[in-house]
Amino acid sequence: MTLGLYIHRRSLIHRLAASTKLLMLAAMGIWVALIPDLLGFVPPLTIAGLGCVLSRLPLRPLWEQIHPVFWLFAGILLIYGISGDWTTGAIAVLRFLVLILFASLITLTTRVSDMVEAIEQALQPFQRFGIHPGKISLMIALALRLIPVLLDQVRQIQEAQQARGIDRPILALLVPLFIKTLRMADELSDAIEARGFEE
Repeated sequence: MTLGLYIHRRSLIHRLAASTKLLMLAAMGIWVALIPDLLGFVPPLTIAGLGCVLSRLPLRPLWEQIHPVFWLFAGILLIYGISGDWTTGAIAVLRFLVLILFASLITLTTRVSDMVEAIEQALQPFQRFGIHPGKISLMIALALRLIPVLLDQVRQIQEAQQARGIDRPILALLVPLFIKTLRMADELSDAIEARGFEE
């Protein structure tokens, strides 16, 4: 999955508050965790499909969110299949699929800033226990922003390696990615310090 890819549309899903969407995701997570059989996934999958239709999102971004984890689904099914329990494997896959669909729907219809603000407001009551809502929201914002950035860095390195005919993709990818990540972390640290963020 690639997070932080907000797509603007005029839809009912887009108009929902970020806090409402996050609560719906949490509720869906609890719901699918308690489903005991395959038929029980019909309602949540129907709701996920309806949400995708109501959001008026193009199909390609939704597909790009889901297809990278198909290998994981195949691995889960294979592991359970070897033990002779295909049903349990299918239930596990459907749980992941529903949650990924809902998480994708939220990230594609909600600005990162709105999501972070909702989380920060929800954590305000815990400030008396030493929890710093501002720091946590900053970490979440950075994580959501850096995941697509790092994936883009991987793509750029791979394209550069292919152009040079490098035939050791794993080692040749990890070293420049590690260097770029350290450089990015150093730049972020300087930027946060320059803005006087409270430690």
